[in-house]
Amino acid sequence: MNDKHDLLQYEEKLTEILVRQCTSKGWLDGHLLEIGELDEKWAEIAPEYMADAVPEFNQYPAAAIAWAAYVGMGIGSIWDGAWDEYKNKTDLYQLFRVSRGFDAMDEYVVEELLGVDSDSKENKSIKELWLGCAHTAMTIIRKEKIEPQTAQAFYLFASTTKIFFRLGIAVELRLLGYKYEKTKVEIPKI
Repeated sequence: MNDKHDLLQYEEKLTEILVRQCTSKGWLDGHLLEIGELDEKWAEIAPEYMADAVPEFNQYPAAAIAWAAYVGMGIGSIWDGAWDEYKNKTDLYQLFRVSRGFDAMDEYVVEELLGVDSDSKENKSIKELWLGCAHTAMTIIRKEKIEPQTAQAFYLFASTTKIFFRLGIAVELRLLGYKYEKTKVEIPKI
């Protein structure tokens, strides 16, 4: 991983693998829904998320990665329901972590934002999905053979969490009934 091009290739490869994994489990339909304004929110959220996640990575790497998907699910839920109220907030990440802290952010998102009972089969399935995806990502990260605690390792981790954020959005929007539809737009000849 020597340059930006390598990082982009890594992102494309990991995204493809994880979309396939989510699709095989029935959470996605082979596509990653993309919503520009939500991707832009990651740019605002990422510094605070990384400040919380990086110290956790050595002891709890799967959680440090997977929690970004929970943030994505929460953002997807807000986008569907109350986006006008939240879209201009610059401290949106605090909504996810203030109530229960970083360690229990997954529980807060599932219970409070998604309205899923903590003891439910659905909650267990969501947890299995994200931890399974996180373990897949950790395998891919290891295959990159990047020296731990270097700038390259940080960029790899940052890229991975961004992918998980986007996956979380896509999964939540699919649960809410959104779907990817390819359309053909005829452009009139002038």
